[in-house]
Amino acid sequence: MTASTDLDTLTDFFDRYGVALTSADLPAIAGCYALPGLVVADTYSFSFTSLAAVALSFVGAAPDYQDRELIAAHARIGDVQPVSALLTEVSVEWEFLDSQGQAVPGERYRYLLRTTGEGPVICTVVRTG
Repeated sequence: MTASTDLDTLTDFFDRYGVALTSADLPAIAGCYALPGLVVADTYSFSFTSLAAVALSFVGAAPDYQDRELIAAHARIGDVQPVSALLTEVSVEWEFLDSQGQAVPGERYRYLLRTTGEGPVICTVVRTG
């Protein structure tokens, strides 16, 4: 097994993650993360050591997506860099679709992914814009 830099594999992973985010499927969101995990932004950072903690950290995002009427998410994958035998760093710019069919720009992130037997999982998320 080696770090996944295959765009089809990464696209499938981020498609699944985007569906989980916009449908507020907290167990599916949690299933996309490795434990322990870390989220870092300019003004905060937090870690989690259980799937329940991952799910709880996304509870507040669901109402935001609903308030903005966001119904789909698309990850525009940018730079993909292997870091080690099983780790890959991926830059992603999220684009959302609202209920009127309009594209809504999202944020930019860098994800550190670990390749497992079941596919990629997120170890660290850094919000970059």
